[in-house]
Amino acid sequence: MTHSRLGDLIATGLTDRLDGRDRKLLERRALIKSAGDEPFALDPRGWWYAVPGATYEGLFEALGLHDRFPVTLDEGADVEDLPFRKDALPTFITPELDGWRLIFGNLPDLVGIDWDEWMEAVERLSVHCGTAQMFFDDSVAGAEIWAVADKGVIRRRYAAESSPEWTGDPLPWEELRVSAPDFDPESGDADLNEGTAGVAHACARLSVDPGNIGATTRMRGHGWLALSRPGVGHDNLNALLQR
Repeated sequence: MTHSRLGDLIATGLTDRLDGRDRKLLERRALIKSAGDEPFALDPRGWWYAVPGATYEGLFEALGLHDRFPVTLDEGADVEDLPFRKDALPTFITPELDGWRLIFGNLPDLVGIDWDEWMEAVERLSVHCGTAQMFFDDSVAGAEIWAVADKGVIRRRYAAESSPEWTGDPLPWEELRVSAPDFDPESGDADLNEGTAGVAHACARLSVDPGNIGATTRMRGHGWLALSRPGVGHDNLNALLQR
């Protein structure tokens, strides 16, 4: 299926009326195509979540996603460019990449744009998946955020814009300012928990750096597109599939 046909399916609604046969055929198709795919660098456009591949099924309930549709990495990577109905925006869940699934695409519509909404989403994901991570990187505005939550509680968080802030105890891999050779303990300039890792370093240590996915990345299974609300509807799935 081409990107055009996939976009047609999404725009038409597609998944709420799929019968068991349709679902099995589409999943088999995605698995076959994914088996021949090579992983490549992704651009989540500044904002994404990560959950363990072993427990990722919980994310659909945690984020209120509906009518999932199996796709390859290539088909879902540019999710925000696909044509779609404005009342049901798709979000992409990647295949398993080095043991993790990444979640991105149309997240402002799905989660919201407020700080509390971002944190509540990563906490909900960690309740349903055991652990979860959130990353936001806006190089233009100079803003970086990363957070790690376990079983509903933020364990560690870094947020930087005009000035950086840290929450929780440092993780073992973090480089602390107080440990830097040039740190002056008499200056009082750093909190004991103040780390130095931005998003690019943190995501690589915590799960997967989307920008560094490549030939050495272990990829397993297929991805999913899922919609922000149920029951969108479609009338001509078989015709679209056969184009």
